Amino acid sequence: MTGNIEIDLHGMRAEDAKKKIDQAIRAADKSVYRIRLIHGYHRGHGLKDMIWDEYSYNRNPKVLRVEGGFNDGITELVLREY
Repeated sequence: MTGNIEIDLHGMRAEDAKKKIDQAIRAADKSVYRIRLIHGYHRGHGLKDMIWDEYSYNRNPKVLRVEGGFNDGITELVLREY
């Protein structure tokens, strides 16, 4: 793994999406800077809210911060600075 990890969460329930995200965070080594979470725009707001609630405010020691992606259907977890 290097650089970015991209995870498609379309159609997942929040609980299943969180498990998949946590697994990716645990598996990320020092070469991974960001995890891009694709949750979708129209039906993805529940997942987007869960991501912000679960991973911002230093709730996970490997996640520096949560950022919006290049569109509203994507959220990124920043693990390290470039």
